[in-house]
Parts: sequence; C-alpha cells; structure tokens
Amino acid sequence: MKKRFLLITCLMCICFLAGCANNDTFTPMSFVEEGSKVESINIDVTDRKVDVSLSSDDQVHIDYFESDKEFYGISLSDGVLTMKSESNKNWMDFIGMKPSAAYRVISIQVPEDLLKNLSIKNSNENVTVNELSVTGNIIIDSNNGNIAFSNLEVGDSLTLKVKNGNINGSILGTYMDFTIASNIKKGNCNIDDFYPMPNGEKKLNVSANNGNVEIEFI
Repeated sequence: MKKRFLLITCLMCICFLAGCANNDTFTPMSFVEEGSKVESINIDVTDRKVDVSLSSDDQVHIDYFESDKEFYGISLSDGVLTMKSESNKNWMDFIGMKPSAAYRVISIQVPEDLLKNLSIKNSNENVTVNELSVTGNIIIDSNNGNIAFSNLEVGDSLTLKVKNGNINGSILGTYMDFTIASNIKKGNCNIDDFYPMPNGEKKLNVSANNGNVEIEFI
C-alpha cells in the first residue's frame, strides 16, 4: 500500500510539473539591418519553423519571439548574419507541452538579388523559402521537418537535406544547368528519373532519409 501511495504521489507530481512547464511568457522581437551590410545568412535553430521571403525594402528583417528561457544569439560579422538558438532551461522545462505554435516561428525577409549565401539548419519543424535569388550557395538541413520552396534562383549550388521529412519545391532554370547528386533512403525522388543526367555548372545535392523528394524546374 505504501509503494502504491508513493507511485501515485510521484505521478501527481509529474503531472503537476508538466502542467507548469513551458508556461513561459514570449515577447515579439524584431531585428533589422541594411541589406547592403549582409552578404550571407546562417540560421541554426531548434523547434522553430523558419519562413524566408523577399522584403519590401532594402533591409533584412527577422521577426521572432523570445522568453527568459528561450532566446537567440544574433550577430553580424564581416557581412555574415548569424542567428542561433540559445536557452536557459533546467530539466523541468523539458517536461510538458511545447510553446504555442504562434511563438515557434521565425520570419526572415531578404532584399531581392542582394544575398550571396543562405544556410538554414533546424530540427522538429519545417523550412519554407519563397522567391529567393542568391549568387552563391543555399544549404537547408531539416531534421524531423519538411523543406518547401518556390522559384529559387541559384548562383552556384543548392544543398537540401532532410531526415523524417519531405522536400518539395521549384527551381528557376532547367535541370541541365545542374550537376545532380542524390542520396535517398526510404523514400521516392523524382530527380532520379532525369535522363540523361546533366553535367551543368551549378550543383544540386539532395539527401533524404525517410522522406520523399519532388523538385520542379521552371
């Protein structure tokens, strides 16, 4: 009887902690920088959806939410804008539900034709990139999330990697512009059907583990 009482007490404590955990207060935040000062953007975040689109002016905008326990380090050095997840959590903060989906979004707006490189790495959420043009390289790596994009214009290379997620999108140009490499496990990939395999100046590298790939050239 005593063991049963202790077990029930422990379960009640866990439920109480779960109800209290992640009860953090989030505040909307904004970062703005002149587009001419930003050549490359590196994003490395966890549990956040990342949306990238064109800005309506010549500035780079990042809109996001922060709390006392979940926040970001943002810096600009030598033309490289970096945003990285940081936290001040203890073990109890990992019990219970995640913050509301409304607080788990990072919105990035970039001026047209000004960006050289874009690198996005995230986990447990999706990445969306629309109407973007870069003169160098795009790298998107999503663990337990999907990658979706439309009308990407790539200067040198596009690298897409997912685990437990799908890749869907469209690239400006033809597949003959690219040298294509794919590594697909437990999924389907339409670019494997291209024939003859091209030997273009640009590079397209696609990797998917437990996910499907559907890429269209426009």
